[in-house]
This record gives sequence, structure tokens and C-alpha cells, in this order.
Amino acid sequence: MFHRIGQFVVRRAWWVIATWLVAAIAIAITAPTISAQTDEAAFLPKHYESIQASEVQEKAFPASFTPGALLLFERGDGGKLDAADKAGIDKVVKGLSDAGIKSVEQVLPVGEKSFSEDGKYALTMVSIDKTKQQSPEYLEAAKKLREKGAELASGTSLKYQVGGQAASALDQEEASGAADAIIALGTVVLVMLIVGIIFRSLLAGLLPVLLSLGVAMPAATGLIADATKLFDLKSSPITSAILIVVVLGVGTDYFLFLAFRYRERLRAGDERKEAVVNAVGRVGEAIASAAGAVAVAFAVLVLSSLGMFKALGPALAIAVVVTALVSLTLAPAVLSVIPSRGVFWPGKKWMNEPSNARFAALGRMTGKRPGLVALVSGGVLAVLALGGIGYNGTFDLAASSMPKDKESLVVQDKLMTAFSAGAADPSHVFLTSTRDGAKLDPAALSGFAAKLGEVKGVAQVPAEPELSKDGGTADFTVLLKDAPASNQAIDAVARVRDVAHSAAPADTKAYVGGISAVYKDINTAMVHDYTLVFPVAGLLIMIILGLQLRSLVAPWYLMASVGLGFAATLGATTLIFQNVKGEAGLMFMLPIFIYLFVVALGTDYNILIIARLREEVRAGRTPREAAREAIRHGGPTVASAGFILAASFATFMLAGNVLLMEIGFSLAFGIVLAAFVMAMFFTPALTALLGHAAWWPGHGDSAGHDEGVAVAEAHGAPEPAGRH
Repeated sequence: MFHRIGQFVVRRAWWVIATWLVAAIAIAITAPTISAQTDEAAFLPKHYESIQASEVQEKAFPASFTPGALLLFERGDGGKLDAADKAGIDKVVKGLSDAGIKSVEQVLPVGEKSFSEDGKYALTMVSIDKTKQQSPEYLEAAKKLREKGAELASGTSLKYQVGGQAASALDQEEASGAADAIIALGTVVLVMLIVGIIFRSLLAGLLPVLLSLGVAMPAATGLIADATKLFDLKSSPITSAILIVVVLGVGTDYFLFLAFRYRERLRAGDERKEAVVNAVGRVGEAIASAAGAVAVAFAVLVLSSLGMFKALGPALAIAVVVTALVSLTLAPAVLSVIPSRGVFWPGKKWMNEPSNARFAALGRMTGKRPGLVALVSGGVLAVLALGGIGYNGTFDLAASSMPKDKESLVVQDKLMTAFSAGAADPSHVFLTSTRDGAKLDPAALSGFAAKLGEVKGVAQVPAEPELSKDGGTADFTVLLKDAPASNQAIDAVARVRDVAHSAAPADTKAYVGGISAVYKDINTAMVHDYTLVFPVAGLLIMIILGLQLRSLVAPWYLMASVGLGFAATLGATTLIFQNVKGEAGLMFMLPIFIYLFVVALGTDYNILIIARLREEVRAGRTPREAAREAIRHGGPTVASAGFILAASFATFMLAGNVLLMEIGFSLAFGIVLAAFVMAMFFTPALTALLGHAAWWPGHGDSAGHDEGVAVAEAHGAPEPAGRH
């Protein structure tokens, strides 16, 4: 099948190239514009209480004041605000109210309760049209508030800053754009440099970048936008950054598989076009199976409770499939029209077969002492995994996804110190009558409020709540002692829920909402995802392994090895960021990313090594000799592919925010473990120890079974001795 694909592509090379270029441009131009979702609540299904509370609020208090932005005033010299300063504040507030900024509904005046206890800060709120939250107008309103307010405050001693939801969304968008540019530039430079060094060629280093970012990326991005709109999926600010690395990193891996085999066929004496056809015929199965495993792992995210992952999974799956199609069609077409010397220019020794002395030595060590190698490599993974015991999840996505000096985060930090830590975003308890048309009993409300105020972690609950016009719903504003996104606040809101539910008067029902309640529900949803997504992804990958290797034994220890790699990666990341760097915890979504990337790509590298090992056994070698030769011949490509992909993920650490630093370090470290510990040592050592039992109940390691040759030869290594 793949040999025929190669023949078709080579015969119609220019037609294939033109088709891809036209298709990529057409898809990109016609794709809809998708705005990134920054409201965490939008990622939750409607059956969670925080979402139900929001619906109660919309119904009972349709005209309620919901701050979209927070205006913070202080003196430039840090002193107390005096009468002149207060007059300046009134001038700014009135000027903003009269400015007629689009989507801005109301700017609250500054009253006595608007000042901090030390008299150094003043805070007021701005209502922005909630129906515009997912449109550019919402962000534009925050931008205009900053610009107009700064203009009005000029010439005074005031320092004026804008925070809150709209300002945070604006800062996230700007930070995301800068991060994407940094990550893209860093990844491109690394790929060109590393691939260029591997092949000692300028053009070889440039080709994967042109194919991935010039064709695969716009085509994938356009298709993802179409799917997002068609299925009403959510889009996260981090999706674009991850897509860049996935498309370029995975695309470079697949290009390496093809280029290694293409060079090998040229060394064997094939003519250029014949070499391309044979290369596709040999590595096509490897690329297709690798892309299939990775795409399946990503696609499983559609089972997630969170809209963020429901959208991210299909997006990454689409990107991987498009990248694989480019690698199987466009890449061979390009190679077939470029003279072979041009692809590997200016290198002069590309026709010489390398000795791979270092990998030969590693192979001999594993072949002689597989038990010791398995014990040491497995022990390293187990020790690192112990670090995961101290893992603590955090939920402030906004604070983690942009630099700490962004204005909205500065405002948030000052609010926590100048006012109550929970003042920036208080929780709300809605008590509503369950009888149609019935009003709440006013006598019962004060007692209910008193019980809420007694909950540990609650700073203040007004005795008199806001009542809806029909008198059927009451809104209790609950001020927490801790920052809304902190684990202490999340624990406190859980206690508030327990008390609210149990203390609700007869014929009423309580709903607890607010950002802390949203984070609590996200935590609950993540537990659900861990118990569903992880097992389903693991099971599907095991089925793929079993079908490809024709074994019931090998998939178990291969998945056990990548599972140990996942635990080791999480443990190392916990140690670095929590114990060394001093972070309060790791972002709640990080384990999902680690699991999917390390398991999917770690399995890919394991397949390449174990398939090569099986081919050596078929050629008549003992399992230990096969392990030696598998590392010798397969090690260079696994090392090259793993190093490039790890370096690509490491560029996330250049973005300047905590979230991408955590993702970058964990995924880069996980890929290093997958390639250089699991695939290079642990897996071949275990396979050597198990011997022929590794292939039970099939006979996939017996002579005459050639189905896996294509996967093994993706390394571009020569066929095992004894094969002709």
C-alpha cells in the first residue's frame, strides 16, 4: 500500500506539491476566526453547581451589576490619598462615564467603602456588556478604559491601573501572541540547527520547517477552526502554542524517519526517485502507526468533562493527522524533485555508512547485562516518581498563563494586600424558593446568613442579602479570607456549600457560585477525567500495540514502562517547581498533558526499538543479541527524534509565564525519559529478559514474519544480518 503511495507521489510530484499549496492556502483563507476562551466557567458542563448558580443569577438578577473591570487608584509616590487625589479620582471616574466607551454600561462612583484601610488605595468597578465576553469588543473595552483613564489621570499624582476579567483577557491575548512568536522562533531555530547537524546539510535542516510551518500548520489550523465552529467547541489561549510545537516537532520526527531511509536507499545504489518510492514503502507504516497512536491518545480527550480539553484533543489529533499526510505525500514529492546531492549539501560523507560506535557499546552493555540495565533504568524512573507524592494542583489559569508584571495581575496582587484577599472576586450563595411564585421568608434569611458567616475561611457575609424583584431569590455575597484561586479558598467554598445545602430553609434550594466555586467544580471534573481519560487512552494504545506486535505480553510491559515514565516526569516536575522554585503547586491540567504526550510519544519510540529487536530475532539472533543490535541500529534515530522533540517542547520555557514553563519542562523531560531511558534501555532490557515469551501467544519473532520490517527500518538502519 505505502509502496503504491510512493509511486503515485513520485510520478505526479509537481501535481502533489501544487495541490498541497493550493489546499493549504484555501483552507487558511476560508477558515472562521475563533476567539480564545478565557472564562474558566465556560469550560464546565451545565450540571455543575457553579454553572447552575450563574444561571440562577441571570434569571433572578438580570440587571445585577457584574464587574467586567476593576479600576485601582494609588499615589505614584506610595503615600496616602489626600483630598486632591480624591478629586482627581472623581474626575477620572466621571470622564470614563461620559466617554461613551463601547460596551461599557456603568462606572461606579468611588464611595467611602472604596478606600483601603491604610488609605493608600481606592477601588471602583466597571460593568461591561456580558453578551460581548467572547467577542473582540470585550477586550477593546478594557483597552479603551486603560487608554482613556490614563489620559484623564495625566497631570495628577495618581497612578491608575485596570484589572478584572476583561483586562485579564486582554493581557492573556497579548501574552499569548508574544509567547507564540517566541516559541515558534525558538523551535524553528532548534529544528534547523539540529537536523542540519544530523545530516550536515543546510537544506535538510530547512525542509521540515518549510513543510511543517509552511503547509501543515496553516492547513491544520484552518481545519481546527472549522471543527471548532461546526461542533461549538471551546478554544484555550494555550492551544496555538502547543500546536506550533506539535506540528513542527512531530513533523520533524516523521521527516527524520523518511530522510534516514531515503539516504539509506541512496547508499544502497537506488536512483533518486526509486529511493524515494522505497523509502515511503518502508517507513509509511511506521509514520502511519505512530500518527495513529498519537492521534488516538489526543482524540480521547473528547471524553473530558472540561470544554478546554474537549477542544484541545480533536485540535491536536487533526494537527497530527495533517502532519502525517504531509510527511507521506508532500515530503516525498519534494525529495523526488530535488537532486539527492542538493538535499544533503554541503555534506561530503553522506554516502558513507556510519559506525554508530557509541550506540554499539550501549547495545553490548544491554545485551550482556539486561537484568542490571533494567534494574538501573527502572530504578531511576521509580526514584523520580516518588517526587510526585508532593504534587499539588493550582487553578489560577490567568495568573499562570502570562508574566506576573502584566497590569491585571499587578492589580490582583495589590487587591489581595490592600483589601481582603477575596475582595477581587467574592463568592455568591443564591437561595431560591422551590415553590412557584412563592417568596422567601425574610425572618429565615438572617439566620441563614449567620450560619454562612461561621464557616471556616469566610471573612464576611452581609446579614441582609439582595432580593430579586419577585422576592423568590436572595443573593448572599460571601467574602472569603483567601485569594479566590487559592486552594484554601477552594476548600472554604466547599465548606460553604455543605453548610448552605444543609441550612437552607424548607422549600428552598441553595446554589453556590463565583470563581472559587468554578475552580472547585473544575477540580471535581479533573478527578472524573483522570479516572476515565487515562484508562481509555491506555487501553486504546495497548490495542494498537497488540495488533501491531501480534502479542498479548509486550503491550503490558510497554505500557507499564511509559506509565512509569509518566510518574517519573510528574515527580521531577513537582520537585523542580514546588520544592526548588517554590511555586505553590502545578497547574491542574499538567498531569493530563504529561500523560498524553509521554504515553503516546513514549509508545512511539518503544515501538520503533522493539520492532527492530524483533527483526533481529527473526534473523536468527538470540533475544540478548537482538537487544544489542536494536540499540546499535535503532538508537541513533530514536535519540535524534527524541532530542529534537524535547528541544521543541523546551522552547515553551522561553515564553515567560509559569504555565508554559511547567508544560515546557515537563514535556521536554518526559520525552527525554521516553527516548533515552525507556526506549534505549528499559524496554530492550525487559524484552531480552523475557525472550520469546515477549511475543506470546503469536509467533511474531519467528523467521518469515516480515510485517514489522517497515517499522524497524524507519531508523534508516541496514537490514539485520542474514536478511536479503
